[in-house]
Amino acid sequence: MKLTLAVLLAFAAAGSVLAEPPAPVMTEYGLIQGVTESDLTVYRGIPFAAPPVGDLRWHAPQPAAKWDGVRPADKFGPDPYQGDGKGNVGEDCLYLNVWTPAKSVADKVPVLVWIYGGGFSFGSTSTPVHNGEHLARKGVVLVSINYRVGTLGFLAHPELTAESSHHSSGNYGLLDQIAGLRWVKRNIAAFGGDPDRVTIFGESAGGISVSMLCASPEAEGLFRGAISQSGGSFGPSRATPYPGENMRRLADAEKSGMAFATKAGAASLAELRKVAPEKLPNSWGSGSAWPIVDGWVIPGDQHKLYEAGKYNDVAILIGYNSDEGLTFLRQNTPQQFVADTRKRYGPFADKLLAAYPVGNDSVPKTARDLMRDAAFGWQTWAWATLQAQTGKSNVFYYYFDQHAGHPAGSPEADHGTPHGMDVPYVFQTLDPTDRTLTAGDHAISETISTYWTNFAKRGDPNGPGVPTWPRFTETSRTAMCFHDTAAPVPVPSADALQVLDTYFAWRRTPEGEAWAQ
Repeated sequence: MKLTLAVLLAFAAAGSVLAEPPAPVMTEYGLIQGVTESDLTVYRGIPFAAPPVGDLRWHAPQPAAKWDGVRPADKFGPDPYQGDGKGNVGEDCLYLNVWTPAKSVADKVPVLVWIYGGGFSFGSTSTPVHNGEHLARKGVVLVSINYRVGTLGFLAHPELTAESSHHSSGNYGLLDQIAGLRWVKRNIAAFGGDPDRVTIFGESAGGISVSMLCASPEAEGLFRGAISQSGGSFGPSRATPYPGENMRRLADAEKSGMAFATKAGAASLAELRKVAPEKLPNSWGSGSAWPIVDGWVIPGDQHKLYEAGKYNDVAILIGYNSDEGLTFLRQNTPQQFVADTRKRYGPFADKLLAAYPVGNDSVPKTARDLMRDAAFGWQTWAWATLQAQTGKSNVFYYYFDQHAGHPAGSPEADHGTPHGMDVPYVFQTLDPTDRTLTAGDHAISETISTYWTNFAKRGDPNGPGVPTWPRFTETSRTAMCFHDTAAPVPVPSADALQVLDTYFAWRRTPEGEAWAQ
């Protein structure tokens, strides 16, 4: 029989289906059957906790039910319920995925655990950009964990607090992440992974989660390294949240939770648990869909915890993108930018307007960088500085500036790298149909993914074939800049970041606390 080229290509594309299936793996809940994909074994949709539905809605994750026989693990589980409920979403969402290059349990391969972003209101492990195969082929077991988002993941309410043995509510999505990490600790050896060499990494809300896990007693001992991309949570609490000051105390979050229940038409927690997810009020921007200082999962102000040395002292690799403000800035005129800066920063507005100057008729990058640094840059700067002062583990700092150039004089001439653009570079999932990508894009993706996997292996990104990345220390505040190539530079905008140091320090004084109410 003569096969056409098209048929041969079709068979090649179906290689993972035609390949000999791997032997089932025994997890704590039962046997699972993955799939062979070239040189990897992949398991999708592994339950790591019971479905958080019914009475388990707004409850810490509980153990999954054991099953008999062999459970297929060949497709992603549902994404967490979010948005308008369309697509493969649902409350039954506590599943994780594993890509492993290991050939036996004796391999003890280091583990990278991905925590997705999405403002704590959106996100999933199933998006193609988060495909773990490329990182796994660099010698790590790649795990990605689903967690609850929106109000289903982060609602605080007095009745929820009352039923909790920890007198806490609101951080269910973080508890999902911790439950996933505990599953990894107990089970990853069966996939050829090393439970003692686990590194967590995440971007945006995922990077903020990584920061919070580094300060949570509940996560102690679950990982030995942490990578945060556009994350950090070192701002003080504030009743009315702002980017970089997103954290609220339990009492304030409970008030929002009661308002949420009233809007849902529920007179009690029991009634609220019966409301169909599509009938719940939209949580985006409601103040009910963000982690809070609950006294348990997040025991206090993270800046103060680090000052006191009360955190999980693990090696960290942390950074942000050069033009995060391009994604989030809402002020279209200099006048609006100045007015909003005065509203948020009060007596520090003039100092910050001098450090982040606005144009006469535009809001240039120099001004947008205030948004970048308040939300991401200063959080990273504070994290690195505090750990360099109080910790023993390695600190590595980066600045991601990979972006297309724009003609001088064009409206986009000063545009840098917006929020989220780093993720496909890390996963090596750049769009192959994007004709704007250059050899430099692919080269820096290769470099970054090598740094990330080196860090998972040794707690240090350095190794053969990549430029030397110096540690960030109290006396050498150096960042690795990614722009076609990797090169160490002084931390960008350090003078402006030091002005934000003074603002955030003032905000923690009695005067600053009173002003922010």
